Parts: sequence; structure tokens; C-alpha cells
Amino acid sequence: MDAIDVITTKRDGGELSPDQIDWVVDAYTRGAVADEQMAALCMAVVWRGMTRAEVSRWTEAMLGSGERLDLPGLSRPTTDKHSTGGVGDTITLPLTPTVVACGAAVPQLSGRGLGHTGGTLDKLESIPGWRAELGTDEMRRALTDVGGVVCAAGAGLAPADRKLYALRDVTGTVESVPLIASSIMSKKLAEGTASLVLDVKVGSGAFMKDTAAARELARTMVDIGADHGVRTTALLTAMDTPLGHEVGNALEVAEAVRVLSGGGPHDMVELTVTLAREMLDAAGLGGAKDPADALRDGTAMDAWRRMVRAQGGDPDAPLPAAREKRDILVPATGRLTRLDAHAVGIAAWRLGAGRARKEDPVSHAAGVTLHAKPGDEVRAGRPLLTLYTDDPERLDPSAAALADGFEVDGPDASLPLVIDRIVP
Repeated sequence: MDAIDVITTKRDGGELSPDQIDWVVDAYTRGAVADEQMAALCMAVVWRGMTRAEVSRWTEAMLGSGERLDLPGLSRPTTDKHSTGGVGDTITLPLTPTVVACGAAVPQLSGRGLGHTGGTLDKLESIPGWRAELGTDEMRRALTDVGGVVCAAGAGLAPADRKLYALRDVTGTVESVPLIASSIMSKKLAEGTASLVLDVKVGSGAFMKDTAAARELARTMVDIGADHGVRTTALLTAMDTPLGHEVGNALEVAEAVRVLSGGGPHDMVELTVTLAREMLDAAGLGGAKDPADALRDGTAMDAWRRMVRAQGGDPDAPLPAAREKRDILVPATGRLTRLDAHAVGIAAWRLGAGRARKEDPVSHAAGVTLHAKPGDEVRAGRPLLTLYTDDPERLDPSAAALADGFEVDGPDASLPLVIDRIVP
């Protein structure tokens, strides 16, 4: 095989053969294909796209570049959820223990945040003692003893994707549905789960800004799952407004606990229950306990506490609290019609809740509290948002990000929480 032949095949609109895909992914992972050559191939994919067969084989090649988790002997069927990311997207925290409480096992490999979208591991690491880095044996033990685990992916899972994503990030080739879909699915399939539910976000605070692009990504990932024998469905869900009322790390953990206690914001509860039902159906447990009952009767909370303790955390320990805060006031009395997820995400990032580079630290106490959501009646001079940070110099830049981020009595263009459902 020759890298130039592979590049020119795709550049000229041809379909890569399985052998070409296997070779180029393996050779790039080993260093036999140079970064500039793989960057050229990725750019050709951005312009020319890939067929379903190519995407499936590309995913298989990245999956085959490393180890796959083997989860034999579990007494529960396995299922998992993946979100494409958003602002205030805390759903993994209440969702995983809720599904566990209903009888499934959830092996969830999660990541850290970058830019304006928060990372699940950053949120959980605000719990004193909680550990994200688990070995394979520890992960299996947690699944056996507790039923659920949320942890970082090991270096041995899909190493081709880790190397390729870093290259795409600096070469303007992130925005390609085939490359996005294969990146996500290679990691999720490596988990060894038997079924998967995808939460594909749509809106200003999401990677996919419009419904058509999100639907294309969802369809591509559902097809990849089907091609690899993993029962996969996808929901398109709204991210034009942040989920819930908290954006940050410790703030979102506290809100997740409120949901698990039988309270919490309506949209978070609705999405938690909807995704949990999808996961249980995918796992063949659709006739088991209803997730809404698990939130009401305390069994989801019991599962949460067991999961936190299994990873070294103390579910009763106080969460970090910020030293500084500032209220953003409602400008006029009326009905709040817009609260832009992207603006709120940038504000939280500037407060220290997110990172600009992967190696940057995050503040677990920083974030934004939303006192109203679109559709709520608001009064001039009352707090609309509260900013939290340990560094007072971050308050002005954060407030500036919100200057055009909300509107009272404007046109209502809000998306429904669940926009569409994609099945094989």
C-alpha cells in the first residue's frame, strides 16, 4: 500500500477499499504514515465524504488499533449512553444510577470538557475522593458489585482515534460527519456494551447547530452500531438553552443529586427518564422497573451513593463553593424568550469551569446559576443569572459574554426537548 494512492483515491471521489482503510489507519497509528499525509486524507474525506461501508470499516480499523473491554459473566445486560455534549448537560450523573436501579449494567467511559461544553469527569471530580482513572479489573468489579461505573477511557482503547483526533483538531478537519461518527463509535464500541443510546444535541450550545446536520450524524452512528452488532438508537435533543438551572462542575453535581432525590428541574428529569427508558428498552428490560419510579422511591439515589463510594468518593462530603459571585439582573419585566446556551457556556468557561487546552486545570466551584428559563415570567431588577468564581478578575469577562445572551418578550424559537428519534 502507498499513502499517496489512498489520498488520491479519496481526493478524486473514489471509494476506499477495506484493505486501504485497514492499512492507512494501522500505518498512521504506527507512525509509518506521516501527519501531513493523514491530514491530506482527512481533508479529502471532509470534501468527498464516505459511504456507509467506508465509515463502518474505518470505525472497525480504529477499534482494532487497541484493546476492547471484555465484560463476560455479568448478571445484568449492559447498556450505555453517549452525548455529543452541551451546556449544563449533567444527564449522565442522574441517568446512570437510575438505569442501574432498574436492572441494567452501565459501563460508561466519559471525558473531560474542552471549551464551552463541560466534561462529565470534571463534574464528578468535584466530589472529594472520587477517582476517574480505573483499571480494567476495577471497572469489572464495580460493574459486578454496584452495576455502574463512570470513568476515563484507558490509553489502550482505540489509540488510533486519540492520535487522529489530535491531528484533526489542528488541521481544520473536525467538521466531517464520517470522521465524527467513527471517532465517537470506535470508543463506545470498545467498551464492550451490548446496546447504546445516543443523545445528539442540537442548537447554539451544541457541536451540531442545526437539526439536519444532527440527524445525519445520528443516522451515521446508528448505522455503525448496527453494522457492528450493537443495538443502537439515537435521540435528537435541544441545546439552544442550557439543561437544568446549573452550569459548572460542583453546581451540576448538586443539581444531579436534587434530581436523584425526586426533585430537580423539569427538563432534566424529563430527559433522564426518556433516555433511561430508551436504554432499558435497548437492553431488553423495557418491562422492568420504570425510571420515574426509581427517582421517586429512592433506589436511584441508593445506586448513586454506591457508585460514588465504589470509586473512592464521599457522597456526603461538602462540594466546593466559590468565593466570589455576581448577579446578572433582568433588564425588563415580561416573559423570558431566549437564554442562549452558547453564551452561558462561554460565561462559565471564562469563570474557570472549563479549559482552553486539554492540560488546563478547571475550577470545580466556578459556574452559572440560571434563575429563569425561556417561557418563565421575569421582573426587571431581579437576578436572572448568578456567576460564581474564585477569581474576581474573571467576573467582568464572563458578564460580557452574556451581554446579548438573553431576551425578554422577543420571538420564541425554542426547540422541543426531544426533537426526533433515530432507529436502525
